[in-house]
Amino acid sequence: MFVVRLTEKQLEVLRAVLRSEEHLGPALRGALEALELARWDDLPDAQLPWEDVSETAKRQGISEADVIWDLSGKQKKQAA
Repeated sequence: MFVVRLTEKQLEVLRAVLRSEEHLGPALRGALEALELARWDDLPDAQLPWEDVSETAKRQGISEADVIWDLSGKQKKQAA
């Protein structure tokens, strides 16, 4: 899998090139579909408190990935 950043014009041209193909096989159809959905995945890069993550991982003797997994499962509880 590749991750690329395209300008609006580059994205438009790439879509046009794919649409101009006479025969779109499964791979090209999938590529075109991914380009159409790309706007939905246009989110900002995640910002994590890496120093806290590293410190917590060392303190608990677990990996940073485990700390992030734990953090992602926490939700703020609403007052009743």
